[in-house]
Amino acid sequence: MTTTLSGKTALVTGSTSGIGLGIALSLAKAGANLILNGFGDASAVIAEVQQFGGKVGHHPADVSDPAQIADMLAYAERDFGGVDILVNNAGIQHVAAVEDFPVERWDSIIAINLSSVFHATRLSLPGMRSKGWGRIVNIASVHGQVGSVGKAAYVAAKHGVIGLTKVVGLETATSNVTCNAICPGWVLTPLVQKQIDDRIASGIDPQQAQHDLLAEKQPSLDFVTPPQLGELVLFLCSEAGSQVRGAAWNIDGGWLAQ
Repeated sequence: MTTTLSGKTALVTGSTSGIGLGIALSLAKAGANLILNGFGDASAVIAEVQQFGGKVGHHPADVSDPAQIADMLAYAERDFGGVDILVNNAGIQHVAAVEDFPVERWDSIIAINLSSVFHATRLSLPGMRSKGWGRIVNIASVHGQVGSVGKAAYVAAKHGVIGLTKVVGLETATSNVTCNAICPGWVLTPLVQKQIDDRIASGIDPQQAQHDLLAEKQPSLDFVTPPQLGELVLFLCSEAGSQVRGAAWNIDGGWLAQ
């Protein structure tokens, strides 16, 4: 599939590493201008994305703060003429039983994993509607459809993302703006690597630790990759994906088929 996004501007939250960077690179390869988002020095990541020839910017917004999200969207409007493609990817995780779950951790996970999706979407939609075209892709999770012990906040947030996706999909159904969610299974991100490292720390062989993590949930026994997620985002941005609306698209190695 060839998707040309020349002249379009994509904003990908949490895109200085992991899934977000993989998606940003796929969009850049397709010709899109990119606005990256994440903490710290982004110069190396900007250079990596710039190799594809489009305009690249970076905004360090902390997406737990609605005011900083608003500033990021104002930057997009001022320097790029607005956002055509919004990929809500930023996310954090914390694992603990409900009765032991720190309240501040709950609040931060809901703010970053769910509320930021709402704020970025509400601020992007008017511009997309005025241009007559837009794509909103929310990176949810299989945990938006099933639960796992110890992940109350993450599971609640991702379920909320899918619900919000459905509503926005319906509210834009007669326009050329679409909104969909992608639900990855295990992707070898720093968040997942930490879970493998915790197993290794308990004395398990590294290869066995990775196998055991996958075997618990993902029948393919292989990780989903950021480039695979990027290609799915490109499909949703293409004309072929124009009637995919309000969907929660699983890419999970068979996790939810069980």
